[in-house]
Order: sequence, then C-alpha cells, then structure tokens
Amino acid sequence: MKNEKGFTLIEMMIVLFIITILLMITIPNVAKNNANISNKGCEGMKRMVESQVQAYYVDRNQMPNSISQLVQEGYLDEAPKCPDGKEVVLVDGEVEIGGQ
Repeated sequence: MKNEKGFTLIEMMIVLFIITILLMITIPNVAKNNANISNKGCEGMKRMVESQVQAYYVDRNQMPNSISQLVQEGYLDEAPKCPDGKEVVLVDGEVEIGGQ
C-alpha cells in the first residue's frame, strides 16, 4: 500500500457534517438577534447626532433647526440613517428616529 497523505472520504464527510451542525446552530441565533442589532445601531446613531447637536449649541449658543443645518455647518458628514433605513430627524431641538 502506498503511504498517501490526505483526507479519506469518510473524514471529509465527518468534517462537513460538523460544519453543517454548527451552521444550523448559528444562523437561527443571528436571525433572532437581527432586530436587536438594528435597534442598537439606531440608538447609537441617535446618540451620536445628539452629541453633535450639543456641540452646535455650545459653539453657537442656539439649537440647530434641522439635520441639514448640521450637515451644512460641518457637524455631520451626511444626513444620518439607521441600519434599518429610518432617518434621524430633529424635531423641536430633540433628536428622533424617523419622526417618532
């Protein structure tokens, strides 16, 4: 018999079976937490915009009228959006998600 190096068919099938089991465990957990991840992203974006509103207020001693004013003045690079597509808006000096 030759002494060949490599995997046998049975070894490869066992490895593929283990990978399949791990994927079957992982994918449902990621799908369940997708909404939670999106909400955390929205909250983070909201807090970042709130800090820029406060920076604007400290610099100018007045609240900005809109998000576009923050963009024009250089406090934000662009109008922020949440990972789920909702826009971050400024209503009466308060930062809100999608005009809620």
